[in-house]
Amino acid sequence: MRVLVVEDERRMAAALRRGLQAEGFAVDLAHDGEDGLHLAREGDYDVVVLDIMLPGLSGYKVCERLRAEENWVPILMLSAKDGEYDLADGLDLGADDYLTKPFSYVVLVARLRALMRRGARRRPAVLRAGDLALDPAARTVTRGGVPIELTPREFGLLEFLLRRPGEVVSKTEILEHVWDTYDTDPNVVEVYVGYLRRKIDVPFGRNTVRTVRGAGYRLAGDGG
Repeated sequence: MRVLVVEDERRMAAALRRGLQAEGFAVDLAHDGEDGLHLAREGDYDVVVLDIMLPGLSGYKVCERLRAEENWVPILMLSAKDGEYDLADGLDLGADDYLTKPFSYVVLVARLRALMRRGARRRPAVLRAGDLALDPAARTVTRGGVPIELTPREFGLLEFLLRRPGEVVSKTEILEHVWDTYDTDPNVVEVYVGYLRRKIDVPFGRNTVRTVRGAGYRLAGDGG
């Protein structure tokens, strides 16, 4: 298993390499963001351990650029920044996990193994279906570059559907993930799908959110 460690503190980077090699990993090191980005682009890594505060390019920028290039190598961000917004920023930009310093080495290795088991999966920072785009971090939705104002519930519904393009999802699944409950009347989903269509489809002459009779809804991957 090949690991890229991008860490500017050389003693820590060396210690990580020794420890990971002892666990059977093959480890490459980079000490700034630009070198880390280059190696991540060119190397066939199973996972990247990425510090945030780096010379040249920050870990946030490295992660953002890799995801923009549709490079889905699993990324574990490693940082002394432990605020909840720091964590949210890292995950919103496409990182898979986030560990704060000081950290448990046993936990680090366990998390790396978990990421490797999952493998490289698509995790775009901006969700798209044709010309419809939703940015979870910026909380914005556009269609053909035209901004669309959604309520928080409408936004959550659209995000859930965009994360499962082409799949049929039931009202129960939507209630569980968007409303976080099974107890709400399922008809509320139908109401909010109607609200959503009037904002993202009707003004643009599209049919993005489609009803699958007796089963639920499907979002057209091409944007309708």
